[in-house]
Amino acid sequence: MRTLITRILPILLLFGATSSWAASHTVIVGGNSSDPYGGSAVLMFSPSNLTINVGDTVTFTNAGGFHNVAADDGSFRCANGCANDGHGSTGDPSDNSWSSTVTFNQAGTFNYHCDVHVSMGMTGSIVVQGAAPTTVQITPGFSGAWYGPGQSGHGLLLEVQAGTPNQLLAYWFTFNPDGTQQAWFGGVGPINGDTAVVTAFQTTGGRWIPNFDPTTIVNNPWGTLTFTFSDCDHGRVDFASTITGFGSDHMDLVRLTQPAGLTCP
Repeated sequence: MRTLITRILPILLLFGATSSWAASHTVIVGGNSSDPYGGSAVLMFSPSNLTINVGDTVTFTNAGGFHNVAADDGSFRCANGCANDGHGSTGDPSDNSWSSTVTFNQAGTFNYHCDVHVSMGMTGSIVVQGAAPTTVQITPGFSGAWYGPGQSGHGLLLEVQAGTPNQLLAYWFTFNPDGTQQAWFGGVGPINGDTAVVTAFQTTGGRWIPNFDPTTIVNNPWGTLTFTFSDCDHGRVDFASTITGFGSDHMDLVRLTQPAGLTCP
């Protein structure tokens, strides 16, 4: 495993791609029109009507004005963060240059509005079509390096370990929320058919050779990583961290490497 980490980590940091099994969409919130008389506030979402597939994400970006985006059914409420993103946000209207992303995992029609300007017609609708992506059983063939195409620069190493039950070893090589240093966390968890849940730890207390002292190492609980895969080359990791700043969300995964001699069903 140490050899695999040494060889693959540079690839994780440099590799780039553009495909993913879930699509990303953007909706512009508000803004200002330009004309010879100074312009005026734009009280609309653009596009105001959008059709997507189950599993897709929509990023709402405020282009100007005091706005938020709130689902009529209460399923999301966002501005400087969303009310259910684990960061303590309320989703109250804001005039900052905010951007918030919502994942739609259920088919249906989701109508939404700006709390401040709903009476002025600032509303929108998202039609989510199709069933949720099917998942496949996790086998040793899923071992390898994985990353998110939209977030090239960090990624995960996975290794399926045979046993009863089979287990998944997963380590995420990324950065802390402030972007001031690297953050590595991971662990081992059981595989139950098409799902693996890993209890992750972030290790601290280490120092570089020759000052490394194993007695100072502390494995700090980080949270959970839940893995599912739609096929041999595409999957996702849902994360929920107990450490401030990491929050709860997911990242779509695409395979980078597969160890020689392993195949997927």
